Amino acid sequence: MPDSELTGNGARYLNRDLSWVEFNRRVLQEAKDTSNPLLERAKFLSIVSSNLDEFMSVRVAGIQDQLRAGYAKKDFSGYSPAGLYKRLISRISSMVADQYRTFKELSRLLAKENISFLKYEDLNITQRKSMETYYHDIIFPVLTPMAVDQSRPFPLVHTGFVYLAVVLEPETQRSEEEEPFFAIVQIPSNLSRIISLPHHSNSKKQPFILIEELIRHNIHTLFSGYRPLAVHEFRLTRNADLALDEEGAEDLLEEIEKELRKRRWGAPVRLEIQKGIHPYALELLTEEFEIHDSIFEIDGPLDLGFLGKLSSAVKGYPKLRNKQLEPVYPAEFVENDDYFEVLKSKDVLVYHPYESFDAVTDFIIEAAEDPKVMAIKMTLYRVSGNSPLISALAGAAESGKQVTVVVELKARFDEERNIAWARKLEKSGCHVVYGLVGLKTHAKILLVVRQEGRDLKRYVHVGTGNYNDITAKLYTDIGLFTTDPAIGEDASELFNFITGYSSSTADRWQAFTLAPSGMKDRLLSLISREAEHARAGRPAKIIAKMNSLSNQEMIDELYDASAAGVNIELIVRGVCCLRPGVEGLSERITVRSIVDRFLEHSRIYYFENGGSPEIWLSSADWMTRNLTRRVELMCPVKRKETSETLVEILSLSLSDNVKAKKLVSNGKYEPIANELPPCRSQHTALNINVWKKGSSPIPI
Repeated sequence: MPDSELTGNGARYLNRDLSWVEFNRRVLQEAKDTSNPLLERAKFLSIVSSNLDEFMSVRVAGIQDQLRAGYAKKDFSGYSPAGLYKRLISRISSMVADQYRTFKELSRLLAKENISFLKYEDLNITQRKSMETYYHDIIFPVLTPMAVDQSRPFPLVHTGFVYLAVVLEPETQRSEEEEPFFAIVQIPSNLSRIISLPHHSNSKKQPFILIEELIRHNIHTLFSGYRPLAVHEFRLTRNADLALDEEGAEDLLEEIEKELRKRRWGAPVRLEIQKGIHPYALELLTEEFEIHDSIFEIDGPLDLGFLGKLSSAVKGYPKLRNKQLEPVYPAEFVENDDYFEVLKSKDVLVYHPYESFDAVTDFIIEAAEDPKVMAIKMTLYRVSGNSPLISALAGAAESGKQVTVVVELKARFDEERNIAWARKLEKSGCHVVYGLVGLKTHAKILLVVRQEGRDLKRYVHVGTGNYNDITAKLYTDIGLFTTDPAIGEDASELFNFITGYSSSTADRWQAFTLAPSGMKDRLLSLISREAEHARAGRPAKIIAKMNSLSNQEMIDELYDASAAGVNIELIVRGVCCLRPGVEGLSERITVRSIVDRFLEHSRIYYFENGGSPEIWLSSADWMTRNLTRRVELMCPVKRKETSETLVEILSLSLSDNVKAKKLVSNGKYEPIANELPPCRSQHTALNINVWKKGSSPIPI
């Protein structure tokens, strides 16, 4: 929206969904950035696709629901559903066109490196013979042609899969008045979409072909007696939001399993079609799916998600990849591998992925094997497909320890995996709790209770990210190990709140702040306190690092603090509805976003507090859903050494002038231009001594 259009609420707030599109554009910029290795650029192009899939199936689907219901009320950023939908489709269409231009450019550059995707007609004799064998032996047996005619209605088209739309005519004569025949074929998802082609052993070339190219060439083998007139790809995105009646669900696990099955036939949201699709096929598809305004014509292969697997398919070529990260094991636990002894004397802060997540896994394994450990309690929101944590927890329960695991079954798109782990944990003897009705349990916390002499001692780990050993190598997150008594007692109270009937009122907690009962009010009061310090001439500053900022009350409080004289520096990776740099409103607020090799995921909140700084770790972003509809946790970092480390991490992010982009008042993001030496924060963070104990503090 140009500045000349800024009136009313539109002048105060950026729209959440349009802000998300800008975020995905920043991901796309990484795919276009020539300083990134080619195979890493291909991964970013894959991420753009997967991000957009989720956005369409949830956010755009929700707007379409509003339109169907006749809902016309404007949101707090000044957009009606109809106006927002029109603008979103326009911007997404532009982004997708740019995405495929980038794909063509990357394909050209990869071909120069002898990595190429070939068409069938480009194959040599040896390659054709090999692919004919592969098709007939591996692909053909799993294909199912599905005809559409008067006796066979349109089959269920699953969300996210690539299909071929096949227009046919009989090999016998067909009159011009007769309509052609139509069928669809699903591209098998259980076979690799990228197929390596044979090549000379002494050749540097690594040619590939996409599975749909092989199927397209051999489509006639599925329709004997018919002649294919046209074969084109299409892909449908359906509404993927779950509509759960938790109050009426006797078994939440079964209820979610039932809703997951429904997701297969959610309302159509988006139709992607290959450029040049046969008009008859397009007519049938749009009529069947009742889609007329969310159709994307794609000049290239549908669903570029396959590019995420290209790097593993290509052999060699280290120059086309990032140097492999070797996480450092936290020095505190190297010096003494007895976790309990270390934590009795100090808190330990761990910064992933630069420091190994194995430290968390090893702590749980040590606790599971320690005969003095009486109980282990933890929350699981998203875990990996083969998580060592699950085995450790199961082993602890089988050895007689009290093990309580809060499994969040409603973690979007991870529901099936979490159901499987929940059943495994229950079988091993763990107490499995599925959270609270109407709330997602998003807090990240682990509590170990250990018998030490006559006393029980609590060991706590609080994190900003999931207990997931895979994403811990890809996301930047913070974990705090502590034996602080107040934090330990609050941890026990938190699990009692989730599993039993304990109160969660704000006055119950010694150290923690929880959502939905008090976090928003606490954050508002912390921001307001900075404003009071500024008015009184005392030091006042806010630095907040998060994934998203979209809650209107939080934004308004930040505006008030800015007007009072507080300097506010926000590091917001994704959605940001606050409009910075507006005179009289937010001129003391800066917003920057860092999109780089690792997904910035940590939430760190710093308040200057008149010269007595307070710093917090949290699982929560400043979004309405986090503050009002989830169980979230905010934990103070009390010890001087660990709080100084967090200040170093924040300072490093604020110093980034390579991958960071600044948000300007019109909602766009611009490179940060200054005369300081180049600083790429994620590269600098690889040097542990920059931010860990022993470094000189970077001034804020």
